[in-house]
Amino acid sequence: MELPDRPRQEHMIPPLHGDRRALARAISQVENEAPDAPALLATLYPLTGRAHIIGVTGAPGTGKSTLVNALARAYRAAAETVGIIAVDPTSPFSGGALLGDRVRMRDLAGDPGVFIRSMATRGSLGGLARHTHEAIQFLDAAGFSRILVETVGVGQAEVDIASAAHTTIVVETPGLGDEVQTMKAGVLEIADLLVVNKADREGADQAVMVLQAMQGMAFPGIHHEVPRSWQAVGMGPGNEVGKDEAGRQANGSWLPPITRTIATAGDGVEALRGWIEAHRAYLHGTGNFAAREIARATTILDQVLFQQLKTTLMTCLPDGHLDHLATAIAKRQLDPYSAAREIFSQLLRT
Repeated sequence: MELPDRPRQEHMIPPLHGDRRALARAISQVENEAPDAPALLATLYPLTGRAHIIGVTGAPGTGKSTLVNALARAYRAAAETVGIIAVDPTSPFSGGALLGDRVRMRDLAGDPGVFIRSMATRGSLGGLARHTHEAIQFLDAAGFSRILVETVGVGQAEVDIASAAHTTIVVETPGLGDEVQTMKAGVLEIADLLVVNKADREGADQAVMVLQAMQGMAFPGIHHEVPRSWQAVGMGPGNEVGKDEAGRQANGSWLPPITRTIATAGDGVEALRGWIEAHRAYLHGTGNFAAREIARATTILDQVLFQQLKTTLMTCLPDGHLDHLATAIAKRQLDPYSAAREIFSQLLRT
């Protein structure tokens, strides 16, 4: 299916004018919550809505960064521009973050069609940084056709990416012993694509079979063949596990395909890119793309409302009043629900 898409551009869209430093500064303004950041976002927002946003999540050690790096190279070979947002955990003690994805993706440095931004969580839960959504908007407005968002890799709580991305990839790997955790976590339910990375390791077949078993429970009537070893099947397009059943179903739903990759060698990455594009076509062809955009807009609006409400509340409270309430709650002189009502009543009186 030929999708309506923006024309390819050699330069970024104004007002960034292809200035990568300006783009980096704009994202930093939002991260640091500079006073003029909302106005800048408002100016750029009409230029957004054209990029395809791809989320990559999974437990630590699954090779997410290497896979993102390989996907970016595959998209560049296909003449697509790529923005990458890599979220790293913030230390609860020092407040710092390694931001090591720039090191792991150093072979992409210098490519004018790739922009990499590491973001620290700064205490935010759910696998994303506090201002990931805004960073996505900047990259979208700057003209990048594919935006890859790699979550922090904390495990079971990483479901926020589903509300930020159009296509969500959940990465598993053999030998980590986290298959049962994946079943419990709810992470599997957010997957549009399932990847068993490091597929040359022992246990790859077992990891695939666990994922197939979960799909069998979620999609009654789906019966996968017992997979052969990846050496026998091969890693090229058309050799993905469950290829006859995966993708768009007769009833219009989407069954996440299970693909195998060896990201360090680039094996299976082009097949994965093909499935990403197939899912993009599915979203546009069924009208689900518009539904996901509404879900994304709802999430962004919720975040903006929460932040503005919190800022307004803090402004109307006398200095030290929040600490006074917290002390009273800790001493059991006041419950947190009555304290919250008191704060809101003060807001309504202002």
